[in-house]
Amino acid sequence: MNPAASLTLHHRPMSQQKNNSGTQSGSATMEDVTPPPEPMEVVRSDEEENSSQDSAEAVKEQVEEPSLGQVEEEEEAAREDAQMEEDVLAAIGEGDDQEEAEDAEISAEEMAGDDDSHEPSEEEIKLEKTYRSLVEGLRAFCQKNNFKRAVIGLSGGIDSSLTLKIAVDALGGDNVTGLIMPELGVTRQENIDHAKMLAEFFGARYLYQPINTFVGDFGLAPWKPSRLATMNTKARVRAVLLYSFANTEHTLVLGTSNKSELLLGYGTKYGDLASDIEVIGALLKTEIFALGEYVGLPPEIVKKAPSAELSAGQTDEAEMGANYYELDKVLSKIELGKDACVAHGLPIALVQLVFRRYEENLHKNTMPPIIEV
Repeated sequence: MNPAASLTLHHRPMSQQKNNSGTQSGSATMEDVTPPPEPMEVVRSDEEENSSQDSAEAVKEQVEEPSLGQVEEEEEAAREDAQMEEDVLAAIGEGDDQEEAEDAEISAEEMAGDDDSHEPSEEEIKLEKTYRSLVEGLRAFCQKNNFKRAVIGLSGGIDSSLTLKIAVDALGGDNVTGLIMPELGVTRQENIDHAKMLAEFFGARYLYQPINTFVGDFGLAPWKPSRLATMNTKARVRAVLLYSFANTEHTLVLGTSNKSELLLGYGTKYGDLASDIEVIGALLKTEIFALGEYVGLPPEIVKKAPSAELSAGQTDEAEMGANYYELDKVLSKIELGKDACVAHGLPIALVQLVFRRYEENLHKNTMPPIIEV
């Protein structure tokens, strides 16, 4: 793993474990404890007994019959002590009242501050509800279809990272495997390292398998694949590896495509669009950014430029001609139609770009048509 690559990860504090062995370090055993000596019986003579009784009676008489002067002195001392005690208590009471008033003011301020700092915003409430729905939805789908485990293609990007976290929270880290399938020489080492570190942090299993050899074998075909064909082949090789693992280990293949990509058709048919369930397919890319930040994904991943890395230096936004914040403004209203989007003040060129891609790629989101007979 490249030591230069790092993620801002935060572990939750571990609960302290108690020692259940039944012994304590340094404790004494039964052999170490010496029993106490038995008490000795004291026998006195008659003379000693009489002398002791006389002495006791003499002391009793002295205590029971104090002199008049001693009584007056004791009473005076008692009055002085009582007065001193009253003065001290009064002084303490005044101080306590003042301290209690100050403490009350401080407590009120602290409580007000705590309420402000812990009061979730409407956006946070919405994000929390969304995240819980995704976790519970995936868990329910797996239970319904009798699957306990899942596999994900991990790229080190935000989509697969968020899908990984959802899967771990839904199924447990031991039941989730991430396949890291880079193309050596094209995939950035930083992305490989991020994928590994994130899997380790979430407690998920990961396997590393470069795709170079598999992709290279397509060069043996009796035709020369085009650039587009080669790029799509890379995505399809990864899908083949995912399903090979899934068939072997009886796991579900979790898709990592978001709603923006699905609507625009930005994906490879039978490649990265192949899955048993699209975990984050109901969220636009900008919603993925917000949810990823909310659940604590490292900023290095959240702010990373999205890329399928099917060629060196490729980025999603450069290929599509606009960034996701612009695209999602149209995609969020795409059901209203092209004219309505323009009426909402969206740039005509942007609206035309989005609708053209949407219409051209509808076939990617549907099953192949069947010719009726």
